[in-house]
Amino acid sequence: MNILIRTDASMQIGTGHVMRCLTVAHEMRKRGHQTTFAMRNLQGHLAAVVEKQGFHVEMLQYEGDFQFEKDVMEVQQLFLRQDYDICVIDHYRIDEKWEKMIRPFVKKLIVIDDLANRSHDCDILLDPNVVNNYEHRYDHFVPKHCKKLLGPKYLILREEFTKIREKIRPREGVVRNLLIFMGGSDPTGETLKVMKAFESFDGSFHHVDVVVGQANPDKEVVRTYCEKFGFAYHCQIDYLASLMAKADFSIGAGGSTMWERCYVGLPSSSTIVADNQIETTKMAAQLGVVINLGWHEEVTSKAYEKLLYQIIEQKENIQKMSIKGLQLTENPDGPNPWVTPMLEMW
Repeated sequence: MNILIRTDASMQIGTGHVMRCLTVAHEMRKRGHQTTFAMRNLQGHLAAVVEKQGFHVEMLQYEGDFQFEKDVMEVQQLFLRQDYDICVIDHYRIDEKWEKMIRPFVKKLIVIDDLANRSHDCDILLDPNVVNNYEHRYDHFVPKHCKKLLGPKYLILREEFTKIREKIRPREGVVRNLLIFMGGSDPTGETLKVMKAFESFDGSFHHVDVVVGQANPDKEVVRTYCEKFGFAYHCQIDYLASLMAKADFSIGAGGSTMWERCYVGLPSSSTIVADNQIETTKMAAQLGVVINLGWHEEVTSKAYEKLLYQIIEQKENIQKMSIKGLQLTENPDGPNPWVTPMLEMW
């Protein structure tokens, strides 16, 4: 079957939507299906990354902020030029109104969401996040026939993570290897804050990996800091899971990567860098799987320096975080069980 994925990435939006949609596309390709991405031509759109992984990209050409009418019109034109069986939508600005105007052109609609703040006209809704009342918070936002795939059982996991999970063991709590990754675009400059924290930090780690995305505006400054401190610098990589596997602790942001860290038993801190991360990060901290540093504007370089000392001293707490993360994401049905309902729907 032919699948169209409507999603976006940019310096402001971030890269998470596109990256998790790439995972969906890879899973569909393994089963013989073809996937095309429809994305806006925004700064930091990641179209080259998508194409490098072998998927066709249709660029929507209207400029500026999201415009409902123009978006619908351009996507409808894509359906008129090519038959698609399924449309997958991963976009905070798209809701029931948009979906109803696209439905006549496609057999089934799948929505990936994590906000539960607007209505959808879809056949499957997928949200792997853990928040209060996550099992029922979409009940009034989707039609009765919609199949809801909710909670950590339905994490969207790249193959690199599922393979590593088979070999992973809980961390011992001693932090020798540190991983720093604050998201693909890092619009709030958290990576730089962490780098500056190391200027006054008088402790040490055996090895430090620093990961940035191509969309990170500070990536060259971060590279300079890494050279200064002797850290390993990585830009726009496809081996994040292997770095997580060898790390003892990660300094990160909220969002989907936070759950990936839990999945491989990696204790971590999470800085909240977007509104949609507030509820999930707080819940993850309540469950004991992350250290919640709070809203990014209140997290300074001094706060990161304090964290560096904290993770050296709190061996028992870090060990417990690793165990709880693995337990939370354990799934007897195996990885990516969301694939089967998608294919059964077709």
